[in-house]
Amino acid sequence: MTDIDTVRPLRARDVDTWAHTADVVVAGYGIAGVCAAVEAARAGADVLILERAGGWGGAASMAGGWIYLGGGTPLQKALGFEDTPENMEQFLLAAVGPGADEARIADYCRGSVEHYEWLVACGVPFREAFWGEPGWEVPHDEGLGYSGGENSAPFNTLAKPAPRGHVPQYSDKRPGQRSGGYMLMKPLAETAEKLGARVEFDTRIRRLIVDDDDRVVGVLATRFGERVAIRAERGVVLATGSFAYAQSMVQGYAPRLIGRPAAAIEEHDGIGIRVAQALGADLAHMDATEVAFFGDPQLLARGILVNGRGQRYVPEDTYGGHIGQATLLRNENQAFLVIDERSYEEALATVTATPFFRQPPTWACESVAELEAEIGLPSGTLQSTIEVYNRHAADGHDPVLGKKPEWVRPIGTPLAGFDMRNFTAGFTLGGLRTDLDSRVLHVSGEPIPGLYAAGRCTSGLCAGGYVSGASLGDGSFYGRRAGRAAAKDG
Repeated sequence: MTDIDTVRPLRARDVDTWAHTADVVVAGYGIAGVCAAVEAARAGADVLILERAGGWGGAASMAGGWIYLGGGTPLQKALGFEDTPENMEQFLLAAVGPGADEARIADYCRGSVEHYEWLVACGVPFREAFWGEPGWEVPHDEGLGYSGGENSAPFNTLAKPAPRGHVPQYSDKRPGQRSGGYMLMKPLAETAEKLGARVEFDTRIRRLIVDDDDRVVGVLATRFGERVAIRAERGVVLATGSFAYAQSMVQGYAPRLIGRPAAAIEEHDGIGIRVAQALGADLAHMDATEVAFFGDPQLLARGILVNGRGQRYVPEDTYGGHIGQATLLRNENQAFLVIDERSYEEALATVTATPFFRQPPTWACESVAELEAEIGLPSGTLQSTIEVYNRHAADGHDPVLGKKPEWVRPIGTPLAGFDMRNFTAGFTLGGLRTDLDSRVLHVSGEPIPGLYAAGRCTSGLCAGGYVSGASLGDGSFYGRRAGRAAAKDG
């Protein structure tokens, strides 16, 4: 076995030559890494960023751009929405559990307004406009929207609904290529480099380097196949992303994602988690996954979703991640959308940022009984479900699942059915256990000296449930903490 075939730490005394030296070495140039670099540089540290790709951005620059912020940000206030840290905390505890880190959520909510102001000071633009339609992304350049089902059942009964999805302004969007996430990363990368942060691209970390006291003092990496050792005088920050593309890790920790497309980038191979594990790092919520549901929210809200037993199982107007998790994790990935002709045509007339989610119907039928038979549902099940739904929808109510009245009306005929089995993809939420200063914790509960982490290689805000914007929000917030703490170390 060669030294790049193992993740076991390398002793500093065995390093012949240090190719680079910096006070703080940041592995990964996505959202967590760039924020760590900015804060470390502002704290007076000499910063070196290592990025395995050929440019900055990571998964963040390809994301829709939701950043989960609240508690009364200037943008919320300007658009007339009331929110408090306590209200935000109440919602998140309900939405991202079970097993949510209460101290972390409280910390994040109380620091959310300051974090918004920090992003703006770094040049991230937000337009004072609200997008209130169902959607995976904001189709234009509006700066605020609901991104986590805050205004949908059951969460709208647990905390006062407030939109917390903040989106950087970007008018020339190309979903999956350049969207709001690009305009989050661009000014932050420019800020980091103006502050003097150096960058080595095409550099992939392989192992951590430790001294004789087991303090992390650097990383062993490869660049174009050549081994390079990089020394960190104060600390190493891991910001290397999730393990969504590490097949063996997915099989071992999150098997529900086996065979599902990974809603991430191929660089998310779990390396940051594995090199820290080799030092005894603790992990948390490794089975937790976000599950995207590739259905058009405008169609979903106007129709009903039924499982393989012909029963509704989730409010159709909620956040798509809740729909995805309910479908894959609790309904064997069995999902069928039923919608009548009138509602279908209305949905197609609305603007969406994800037109590729709009597929032709699988079935078009003149009656519910005919559609039930075409789908292959047990006889009478879909008919019973729609009869109950229509009975209450005539009064604008959904007592079964609590869909908002604006989307509730009887399903008529003719009607269409969409086969939405296997319309799910996901990414992993678990990772390294860290404290509120982003120090990586050993299984003993003690911090590992010299080692910090932030972003999707850590177990952040989400312990099981998810809200869009949590990854960019958590990664940027605790990336800052990691950079500041590492700069003060040593």
